[in-house]
Amino acid sequence: MRRLLLLVFCLPFMAQAQVNQDSVTIKKMVDEVMTNGKAYDLLRELTKKIGGRLAGSPQQQNAAIWGKRNMDALNPDAVYMQPCKTPNWQRGGKDFAAIVGLNGKPTIQKLEVLALGNSLGSNGLVEADVLAVANFDELEKRKDEVKGKIVYYNSEFDPTLIQTFKAYGASNAYRGIGASRAAKYGAVGVMIHSLSTAPDNAPHTGGMRYDSAYPKIPAVALGPNDAKALYAQAKKGTVRAQMQTYGFFLPDADENNVVAELKGTEHPEEIITIGGHLDSWDVNEGAHDDGAGVVQTMEVLRTMKALNYQPKHTIRFVLFANEENGGKGGAKYAELAKLNKEKHILALESDEGGFTPRSIAITCSPAQFARFQKWNPFLKPYGTEITTGGGGADIGPLTGYDKSIIMSSMIPDSQRYFDLHHAKTDVFENVNKRELLLGAANIAAFVYLVDQYGVNP
Repeated sequence: MRRLLLLVFCLPFMAQAQVNQDSVTIKKMVDEVMTNGKAYDLLRELTKKIGGRLAGSPQQQNAAIWGKRNMDALNPDAVYMQPCKTPNWQRGGKDFAAIVGLNGKPTIQKLEVLALGNSLGSNGLVEADVLAVANFDELEKRKDEVKGKIVYYNSEFDPTLIQTFKAYGASNAYRGIGASRAAKYGAVGVMIHSLSTAPDNAPHTGGMRYDSAYPKIPAVALGPNDAKALYAQAKKGTVRAQMQTYGFFLPDADENNVVAELKGTEHPEEIITIGGHLDSWDVNEGAHDDGAGVVQTMEVLRTMKALNYQPKHTIRFVLFANEENGGKGGAKYAELAKLNKEKHILALESDEGGFTPRSIAITCSPAQFARFQKWNPFLKPYGTEITTGGGGADIGPLTGYDKSIIMSSMIPDSQRYFDLHHAKTDVFENVNKRELLLGAANIAAFVYLVDQYGVNP
């Protein structure tokens, strides 16, 4: 009885001691990242020495070799490649567009454009009148006017949506399927307003896909300023335009995911995965998208090794191939996880830029979410908290074989992200070192808590 009373008396003190220990460990991790972090230096190497890393390119292959070499140097329990086939789209030339007529009068107004990723070449210069529509609903209402026209979608972000990823999600359909929706009614080309919030004229590329039922017409994104001007002109009268693109596919390329592991000491069969994607578009250095997520992943590994942290669960650090125009790296990772009958408990993706971290987003059951929120006191000193809605293109395929796997993501401040996203401006110089490191520090803190306490209530 005395022992039972003593245990009951001591339990609150034991619990508080553990809380104190967690706070101390997390502070050590954060201090290590902020003081000795190498993420910024690694990002400089990735962007300046390797550069843009389009799937199938020599740069993408060099990036995988670079990632393996740098993770090998940290002496984790394992580092290995996961081979996968990826699309091998080539831009093929310098994309062109211009306004050549206004209300029947010749003019020349060159437009800043980029062909959309995965789009095919125009097979020469395409010239036609422009049919400018605000959205798909207007396209349907005016479908009898589409034949022989270049369709312009005014796919501007809704400025009232403060969460810019919501605005991106709403506009992204025009980039993704706009060409085929217009080709269905006989359009000969498509232009869109770049999916950007920037008050500049740099066009933003990004992936699109064709519906095989319709002709594969050329598709370009206009610089934001040119897009606004074209739309205004089209609303006032007749606009005639030219466009020319050169895109084509080579046979699928041989690429690799790069995976490092720290083996769990208590639950080695249960896996926590964190990662970002190595590939980028060809027109930039891919600094925020997703060099930041790659080097943050590597920084968490470096920090755990520097502090001699021995995880309870196996932690995987994954540099994914081909997120941008195919998702083959994430699909291969999930395929092998299923084949090997692996048990993943949580996957976290960093693919929203290297800006100031705001939250760790979680997709899970209400009971699990309530438990995760109890960790907010550990995270709030470093600028984040647990919110809903986690996931990502690379980790998403894991839920295809096990829907119990919790999806999570690092959520930085998003207000500047789409100024740079998929444009020539996504370069190393536009990444802030302290913001980048703070993101890695918060990921490390969260992964530590998941490792210590698991994911179930």
